[in-house]
Amino acid sequence: MDIKKILFVGGKGGVGKSTTAAAIALKLAKNNKRTLIISTDPAHNIGDIFHQQVGHTQREVYSNLFALEIDPQQEADRYIQTVKDNIRETVKPHMLEEVNRQIDLAKCSPGADEAALFDKLVSIIIEKKDKFDHLIIDTAPTGHTLRLLSLPELMTVWMNGMVSRRKKINRNYSQLLNDGEEIEDPIYKILKMRKNRFKEVRDMLLNSKVTGYLFVLNAERLPIIETKKAVMLLQDNDFQVETIVVNKVLPDDMSDTFFQQRKQQERVYLDQIKEQFKSQKVMLIPLFNEDIHSFRMLSIFAEQI
Repeated sequence: MDIKKILFVGGKGGVGKSTTAAAIALKLAKNNKRTLIISTDPAHNIGDIFHQQVGHTQREVYSNLFALEIDPQQEADRYIQTVKDNIRETVKPHMLEEVNRQIDLAKCSPGADEAALFDKLVSIIIEKKDKFDHLIIDTAPTGHTLRLLSLPELMTVWMNGMVSRRKKINRNYSQLLNDGEEIEDPIYKILKMRKNRFKEVRDMLLNSKVTGYLFVLNAERLPIIETKKAVMLLQDNDFQVETIVVNKVLPDDMSDTFFQQRKQQERVYLDQIKEQFKSQKVMLIPLFNEDIHSFRMLSIFAEQI
């Protein structure tokens, strides 16, 4: 499997995407690739997998392997405070309290956490891309992943509009109050900087030579349906999912009647997966006889990829 510079690992909750992301990251680290695994899932399993406390600052969990977990709520608070700090110098003192109240209300609006999360992810990608050989991103369950990956397009359009409107306002003020001379506008500079950052990351996420997308599922009806919808939605937004990992595939040589029946049903679903994901590379990971709870088991898991 060809691992890109940036790899997003997604899938339905409970199918083993965090384990898959951790196994890929560990294998890269063992191959002397400096690797950072980033969790955007509020449930945060990465620390549990590596039996170490992992937080919002990167921590080395194995030789060449670093991990960090992004807390959406914490990032939303930080994001809002940054907005308040940026706007403080441009608002009249008697209006500041009301402006801050409106900003606090915005934090409760739909998508605020995802916007803050994406803002942090943008910062990490820009800051870390030249310091690591690979960035492995363990995402939240499918719906959150789709919203997160739709944000580059939405926020780029929104930011373009904001920059354009701010530039027009500045031009009007210059003509009215400043004899046509361009005025210094810190908000315009901030908007311009954020626009450039979003564009840089958006270009990377859409570049198939730099960024890859992998989905994990089990050979069951609902994960297949959910993954198919996700792959199609991502394709509609120019994200190409190249790899499908089918986790916990039952062994063929089973004598127990119950498991023989389960295997028979599984074969039907595996045929469906091969039919519905013809454009993707499909990889089968067997069901192991013990949990993936150690570096040894993670390494065994990784050998299947």
